[in-house]
Amino acid sequence: MRLRSHRRHLVVWSQASGSAGASPVTRPARAGRIRRGIRIGMLLTLLGLRPLARWARARWRPLLAGVVLTVVGVVLRGSTSVTVLLPGLMLLLSAPLLPGTPEARSELERELAGYTTSAQRHDLEATLDRYPDDVTRELRDILARQATAAAGPRIPGCGRR
Repeated sequence: MRLRSHRRHLVVWSQASGSAGASPVTRPARAGRIRRGIRIGMLLTLLGLRPLARWARARWRPLLAGVVLTVVGVVLRGSTSVTVLLPGLMLLLSAPLLPGTPEARSELERELAGYTTSAQRHDLEATLDRYPDDVTRELRDILARQATAAAGPRIPGCGRR
């Protein structure tokens, strides 16, 4: 059994420009430039929104619930809308205060594990010394844990074989 050709019923939508009596319809040259500008603008907008998306990924559930409740509260516009609007606004305002996800911490640990030599560690510690301890506490804790894990057990006779 042989497959049928898909081009059997070929339809010509426009005549060739060389045919008699047909005037060729051309687009203005500016339309291509406008489309290209729109595409580039959309791409730059998406690239600019990537940090916002990374921030919102850790807090998407309260943000989504807050947006839904706020929109429902605004649409209702009555005495009952306050019971929906206020929790929605509270969720929207509390979302930035939530801590990051464990995935973000594991990503930070992987990045800090890249500093393997003692010179790299000293450079990183010198950079961290420029900032207050309460700002860099999490980084220092991760570095200390990685240093103790790399040193291994300190009990004589229990070393690696």
